Order: sequence, then structure tokens, then C-alpha cells
Amino acid sequence: MDYVEVEVEFSEVDPWREILVSRFAENGFESFVETKSGLKSYIPQKDFKLSELKDLCEIEGVLNVQHHLIKDQNWNAKWEENFDPVFVEDKLVIKAPFHEMEFSAELVITIQPQMSFGTGHHQTTWLISKRLFDLDLKNKKVLDMGTGTGVLAILAEKLGANDILAPDIDEWSYRNALENVELNNCASIKVVHDGVASIVGQRFDIIIANINKNVLIEQISVYSDCINSSGKLLISGFFETDQTELKRVAAEHGFIFEETFTKDGWALMQFHA
Repeated sequence: MDYVEVEVEFSEVDPWREILVSRFAENGFESFVETKSGLKSYIPQKDFKLSELKDLCEIEGVLNVQHHLIKDQNWNAKWEENFDPVFVEDKLVIKAPFHEMEFSAELVITIQPQMSFGTGHHQTTWLISKRLFDLDLKNKKVLDMGTGTGVLAILAEKLGANDILAPDIDEWSYRNALENVELNNCASIKVVHDGVASIVGQRFDIIIANINKNVLIEQISVYSDCINSSGKLLISGFFETDQTELKRVAAEHGFIFEETFTKDGWALMQFHA
């Protein structure tokens, strides 16, 4: 799959960068990199529309907008060029195969940084990774909805989960997750190239959904049908400012709010059934 990189320069980064990220996240953009004076964002070429980009960027602080195509074959080199190990305190290191140094964290996960997202660099992946260490995953059945690279599913297995479903609708993410599951010698993860239909009729002890706000709102009723009594729901992929709406929708489907964790304006919310 080819992607479009959109680079935006602002007259002032705050508050315009956060506003634009929120707009982009609700309109198909999948990943964001903060630059000194702006933002780089990535969207599948098939979803990119120049007219929509112009409308989204019609805000006061935007000085300049550029976009260009990133071909499939160029993406790995781009990731490797910028991919540093991710440290989740002293608990976890997420590294690439080409990182040959020794690490002293409790767990080390190796992720081949290809085109799918979820390497741990994004705040929401970091938040969920940290939170999973505080939950009891031993012998639990876990859903990692929209698995991306598979990093959260892999972490769940390393923390004791013994039955993990990892769906993703994107074919590249599906293939990358399969590769990473094998790379980390995991035996309890089933990666499927499918969406929410793959979980209907199943029951989970823990549901992880690190997706954008609109998809969470669409799918939360299905999560409600698929979670075991007293099961945990972890949702992320949205801003702190989105909490009220998501809390309301979750409550409408029987979820009881427990707590919120935040990092750099992004949020993780935890509920129980």
C-alpha cells in the first residue's frame, strides 16, 4: 500500500498542532510525527483527497502545507532511518531487529518497523503498554482490536495471556503482525485479516482497542457483547478532550468507568463490564 505524507508548518505550534491532529485523526490519517515547527501526518493514498486536505487545513495557524507520495518500497527505509528503541520506563523496550545493543528492561519486544503503525512511539501505544503491566493477564483471553504491528498482542502474551485474537482490516498490518508474532516466538496469538466481524460471538477477559474515536464509538456496542463479566476494556487513540463523549457512549453500553491515563494530550480510558 502507498501512503501520502502531509507536512504542515504553523505560525505557532500551540494550539494549532493539536487541533489539526484531531481533525486529521477523524479523517483517515493514521500516524503523526511532531516536527520543530509543525507536523507530519500519514494517510493511505486510497483515502487521500486533496480537496479535503485543503478544507482540513483551513485554520488560523497554518502557514504552509505540502504533500508527497511514499511508495510501498520506500517505507521500510524511512522507518529504519528514524526508528529508535522505545522505552516504557524500566519495564519494556520495543526495538527493531537492527538494534544490536543490550537492554536491561523486564521485557524486550522486537518489532520489524514496516508500514503498519503501533511501534510504541505513539503516546497511546506507550500508555497501553505501561498499563498492561499493572493488570493480571495470566491465562486471560485478550482481544487486541486493530492490532497494527501486533506489539500489544505480543506484550499481552509475554505478560501471561494464553489466548489472544489480533484482527486488523489492513492487509499490510496483518502481514506485518504475523511477521512480528513469529519474530517474538509467540504461540498464543491468532492474527486475522478482518474487522469487528471476527469477534462476534466470542468472549474476552480483556479488550484492547487503540483506534480513533469515531471507530471506537461505532464498535463499542460489539465490545459490550463480547466481554466477560468483570472484564476490562482499554480504549485509546484519542485526545483528553474526547473523554466525555466516549465515557457517555461506553456507559450507554454497560461499561463502568474506572480511570484515565494521559500522555502529551492523548488519553487511555479503562472500564470494566
